[in-house]
Amino acid sequence: MILSARIISKRLVESGCLQAGGPGNDPAPGTPMDCEPIKKSGSGEDRKEPGRHLIISPFAPESLQPASYDLRASKDIVLSRGACTLVPSLEWVELPADLAATLRCRSSFGRRGVIITAGFVDPGFRGQLTLCLINMGDEEIELKKNTRIVQMIIHEVRDGGMLYNGRYQDSHGAIDAR
Repeated sequence: MILSARIISKRLVESGCLQAGGPGNDPAPGTPMDCEPIKKSGSGEDRKEPGRHLIISPFAPESLQPASYDLRASKDIVLSRGACTLVPSLEWVELPADLAATLRCRSSFGRRGVIITAGFVDPGFRGQLTLCLINMGDEEIELKKNTRIVQMIIHEVRDGGMLYNGRYQDSHGAIDAR
């Protein structure tokens, strides 16, 4: 099942990343909260238990779509013709054990010849996402910081319990192949 904007909002409210904004505390897009990534404290305890909450930070209401969330570029960058460019997402994303995500290029970039590779995010992933974008179009494409470039479609994982703990966990910035 693909999560709707309403369910994404509800899960972000539960994680403390979004304040309920609709009538009667409906979890419609409300005020983004200061939502920090999970970090170990000095005592070894987590701020929040990993694998339990959906976190998208910083959250932008205009990025929430009917059945996805648009990830934004974290910096100004140029997509050269015929090349794969690694673009870090502005957002820090944490997926709980019951959610996974697929990444798709927004249609406005697809029409210009941009495609995305490596478009799956496992349950338990934490970090900035490295977006592998290939420009197959006729001209260079300039991306400005905060440009919405990729749709993150969030899916329910039934009976999920296994969490990602691979080489890209807690990524910051664009990460080359390891």
